[in-house]
Amino acid sequence: MIRSATLFSPVLVMLLGIAPARAQMNGGVKGIKVENLPNFDLRRFHFGFLLCYNTSDFFMKLDPQAYTRDSVLVVDHLRKPGFNLGIVGSLNMTTHLSLRFIPSLSFQDRVLRYRFRKTDGTPVVFEKPVESTYLEFPLLLKFRSDRINNFAVYLLAGGKASIDMATQKDVNNAVDDEIVIKLKKFDYSAEVGGGFDFFLPYFKFGMELKAGFGIPNLIINDDTRFSNPLQSLRTKVYVFTFTFEG
Repeated sequence: MIRSATLFSPVLVMLLGIAPARAQMNGGVKGIKVENLPNFDLRRFHFGFLLCYNTSDFFMKLDPQAYTRDSVLVVDHLRKPGFNLGIVGSLNMTTHLSLRFIPSLSFQDRVLRYRFRKTDGTPVVFEKPVESTYLEFPLLLKFRSDRINNFAVYLLAGGKASIDMATQKDVNNAVDDEIVIKLKKFDYSAEVGGGFDFFLPYFKFGMELKAGFGIPNLIINDDTRFSNPLQSLRTKVYVFTFTFEG
C-alpha cells in the first residue's frame, strides 16, 4: 500500500504541473480576456491615419428683400456625400485627456437649387453645385473613459481652420447659365463629437461621429441673381471616421 502511494505521487505532481502550463499556452485562465496593447497609454505620442465619410451642407440665411426685388421664388440647399483622408498626431497629457492634431484633405460637395419666375409666369429651376477641396487643420481635445478590457469611449471638442484649394472666387461670371457660387477661400469652424476605441493586438482602431459648424459667412456677392438672394452661407458638415493608430 505504501509502495503504491509512493509511485502515485510523481504522477500527481506531473499532472498538477501540466495543467497551469496548458492554461498559459491557451492564453490564460478561461473567462479572462487578454488586454491588448497594455502599454499604449504610457507612450507620450501616438501617430496614425484616418479615413472618413462626410455629408456637407450649409447654414443658409436669405436676404429678406430678395423676393421683392428679383424673380427668385425659392432657394434650397442640398447635402451631398464626400470623403476625407488625413493623418493623426496625438499627445497624451493625462491617462484620460489628449490633444489631437489631424491635418487632412476633405472633399465636399453641396448643391444650391434656385427656382425663378420667368416673365411669362412659369417657373424655371437651376441647380448650382458648390464643390470644395479643403486642406483642414483640426485641433481637438479628446476625453476618454477608462479602458474596459480592450474597449473605451470618448468625447471630442475643438476647432479647425480650412483652406479651400478649389475655390472659384476669381471666376468671371459673365454667362448666366455658367455662373458659379463664389465662396471665400478661408474658413474656420467648431467641432464636437464622440466615438469608441478598440484595442487590437497590433494597433488601436477607432470609430467616431463628428459635426463641424462654420463660423464666418463665406458667400461672395458678385451681384448676380444667384448671389443676391443670399445674405450668408456658413458651412455645416457631419463626418463618420475610422482611425488607425499605432
